[in-house]
Amino acid sequence: IVFGDWSSDVCSSDLWVIAIGNPFGLEATVTAGIVSAKGRVIGAGPYDNFIQTDASINPGNSGGPLFNMEGKVIGINTAIVAQGQGIGFAIPINMAKSIFNELKTKGKVTRGWLGVSVQDITEDMARNLNYKARSGALVSEVFKGDPADQAGIKVGDIIIDINGKAIKDMHELLLTIAGLSVGDKAKMKVLRDGKELSVTAVIAERKDTRQAAATESGNGHFGISVQEMTDDIARQLGVPKFTGVIITEIEPGSAADEARLQAGDIILQVNRVTVKSLENYRKEIAKAADKKSVTLLIKRGNSNFFVALRME
Repeated sequence: IVFGDWSSDVCSSDLWVIAIGNPFGLEATVTAGIVSAKGRVIGAGPYDNFIQTDASINPGNSGGPLFNMEGKVIGINTAIVAQGQGIGFAIPINMAKSIFNELKTKGKVTRGWLGVSVQDITEDMARNLNYKARSGALVSEVFKGDPADQAGIKVGDIIIDINGKAIKDMHELLLTIAGLSVGDKAKMKVLRDGKELSVTAVIAERKDTRQAAATESGNGHFGISVQEMTDDIARQLGVPKFTGVIITEIEPGSAADEARLQAGDIILQVNRVTVKSLENYRKEIAKAADKKSVTLLIKRGNSNFFVALRME
């Protein structure tokens, strides 16, 4: 078996492929087809980056090689569409090669960790952030003491480039960071308040127990009702007293309801302004209501996320 690179440049020999089943599976078959897409995200995990092919992958064939017409292995057959449409997915061989030595020597894969929660930028968010493009990954949370925090990354920054590679969305950022080794330097370009900055973070090891945080919801402007964060509520939620306002009710059918905000969520920011009191919140949400759109930073449980609301 010859292992070939699966690069972004697809040649004619890569378009037609052959899938061979795992000899230890229930079936041992050879099928042929074409590569119909690359970089597919199928919900298998945060590092999805599959080759899609109609060279059928039969039950029991997962783990078998995906060949191109030159006899080079370009992927490892992994999954199929359950509806039986003849569509299969394979892990790119470059991804497998990048972790082969680690699996061989350590028996596990170590992923890079930056220490942020990120999300894609919607059209409404871009408008409220005065960002003309929608590429990049929006930072919704920075974990204290982790690489991003030490490098000076802040909530609301938009990461657009890592080590010279343009970041088009959240998924690409996760793949890029995961592909770096512990101790590697990630030289990043970020947008903050419309200005481009350069920062460098030293990658740490990702731990499976790391999680993010969030909370929000309401009724009033945008269908949100809130209340002050009292000592008792803050203690129950395990947050500082002056951490935003808590949503008590969401009006059915409102913009907040459509965005799936809920009672118990905590509003941390209104259009990039940190919420420190109920009075502060009312002032900022009233300004946003006049413009009929707002971007909120929400805390729910252990995760933070941005949400854009618009009044019709």
